[in-house]
Amino acid sequence: MNTKYMGLHETHEIHELLMFKNLCLTKATAMGALVQDQQLKDMLNSDVTATTQQVQRLQEFITNRGVQ
Repeated sequence: MNTKYMGLHETHEIHELLMFKNLCLTKATAMGALVQDQQLKDMLNSDVTATTQQVQRLQEFITNRGVQ
């Protein structure tokens, strides 16, 4: 995706997604510390890993804007 040509509304939407994914990451991390069931703990850990990658990618869209 060429972020150099993103409109203001697109940048805003990416920012909203980033805030949502950060909230998901925080919740999954907090719940993972409280969960006793190993299978559920593994699922939460997988979600934390995937969400962390998604957050990093969304941050790249915002910080690399205009650098293409």
